Amino acid sequence: MLQIYNTLSRSKEVFRPIVPGQVKMYVCGMTVYDFCHIGHARVMIVFDMVVRWLRASGYEVLYVRNITDIDDKIINRAIENGEPISALTNRFIDAMHADSDELGLMHPDQEPRATDYIAQMQGMIGKLIENELAYQADGGDVNFAVRLLPRYGQLSGKSLDELNAGERVAIVGGKRDPLDFVLWKSAKPEEPLDTRWASPWGEGRPGWHIECSAMSCDLLGEHFDIHGGGADLQFPHHENEIAQSEGALYGKDRKDNDAPFVNYWMHNGHIRVNEEKMSKSLGNFFLIRDVLKSFDPEVLRFFMLKAHYRSPINYSDAQLEEARAGLVRLYTALAQAPAKSNSLDAHNPWAKRFAEAMNDDFNTPEAIAVLFDLASEVNRAQDAEKQALASTLKSLAASLNFLQRDPTEFLQAGSKQESGLSVAQIEEQISERLAAKQAKDFAKSDFIRKTLLDQGVVLEDKPGGTTEWRRA
Repeated sequence: MLQIYNTLSRSKEVFRPIVPGQVKMYVCGMTVYDFCHIGHARVMIVFDMVVRWLRASGYEVLYVRNITDIDDKIINRAIENGEPISALTNRFIDAMHADSDELGLMHPDQEPRATDYIAQMQGMIGKLIENELAYQADGGDVNFAVRLLPRYGQLSGKSLDELNAGERVAIVGGKRDPLDFVLWKSAKPEEPLDTRWASPWGEGRPGWHIECSAMSCDLLGEHFDIHGGGADLQFPHHENEIAQSEGALYGKDRKDNDAPFVNYWMHNGHIRVNEEKMSKSLGNFFLIRDVLKSFDPEVLRFFMLKAHYRSPINYSDAQLEEARAGLVRLYTALAQAPAKSNSLDAHNPWAKRFAEAMNDDFNTPEAIAVLFDLASEVNRAQDAEKQALASTLKSLAASLNFLQRDPTEFLQAGSKQESGLSVAQIEEQISERLAAKQAKDFAKSDFIRKTLLDQGVVLEDKPGGTTEWRRA
């Protein structure tokens, strides 16, 4: 039975979907003013894994991940570039999709853009004003009155007095309380016309937090199963989503028997570089497309899922090389026998171990350990058993989107960081070595093997004289 760590309760809970057999999940997506970095990659890879396992477990999943296409950073970048907002955001949405495709990830079932949901946002803001949880300040902004909602702080686990305004919440004139956050931003005279919409409170644009509340409720309903995102969104963004969504629906007091906005909150851990949190402000971030110039996409996915999704991970080239070495071990096992990805009997002992790991809050490190144990069994097995075990290995790995390529293709591709020998150069030296062996010139044969090994190419002699090779 699947258990999920719920940030709201700070404990693992048995997963019980609202509608049996169906899962509705919303994940906070990207703000599209620049190329995606590996922090974005972790969010995409983690929740791609979650969706794949839910579907492998028999659930029908509706996966929604939004796009923030109106935001202060977007406006500033468009002004700097001297281009319309839509030109900027469309370009980086296309880049995001290209990165996701290169990583081998599924697209969400729905990918709403904030600018297509202005009417829904305004409707929710109007409801919050009606419920006396929002007010229009002197400067024209509409703000949420945080202290009027007794349950505020339930996700972050702090009292109102302990909370701070958060990095995206500016303390400006007109607010009644520094914790209050903006729902509707009044347009500034110098801002372009394509950054403002008419509203009952004057021309302006939505605040960041209201966007996700409006889109998720419109597409998934006012009560849905899973809401995900990075750990940095827990406060204030997700805290504010709960306040807005439940405040619009229930007013100031949600009763204990009223359905919550979301049943399970999931947050993936930070990526660290040299033990510091990766961030643009520190300048220690890496773009997905730049990383993929040096490393295979499957290596990056494997690196991300070797760690538990809630744990922070430290990024480095050395860590990615270690991930590649792990995939080499697994693909080397698969290369020994033709394997098919088949549906597995739930009573298969390997499938049971794998499912137990994944059902324990998506414990991918333990699930990957099962794959390594199974690969060791493939290596030890007699020929008659190898194919069945290799097929089990490939089938289990399929639910994590690993090991679905031709093993030889992966093993001979090597690391993109290697300048190395070309395939043609390697095969030429292999032919020379075979000729030397046939001429019983074993010294030359051994010299060629060592020369290739020194250049990162491992030869594997098979019975009958057939030679296979892989990059180290």
